[in-house]
Amino acid sequence: MFKTGHAVSHGISFGTALAIAISWSAHKSILWAIIHGFFSWLYVIYYALIR
Repeated sequence: MFKTGHAVSHGISFGTALAIAISWSAHKSILWAIIHGFFSWLYVIYYALIR
């Protein structure tokens, strides 16, 4: 029915885009956006807990 690899790849790309968007709105720095995009969901969860 569902292919696991397909769902996972979309989850990872969405998490990365979300982390980059949050990082850019918070810091206005390309370097931080790249770093936070690398950590993706970890940064999103951190941001949700801290803010």
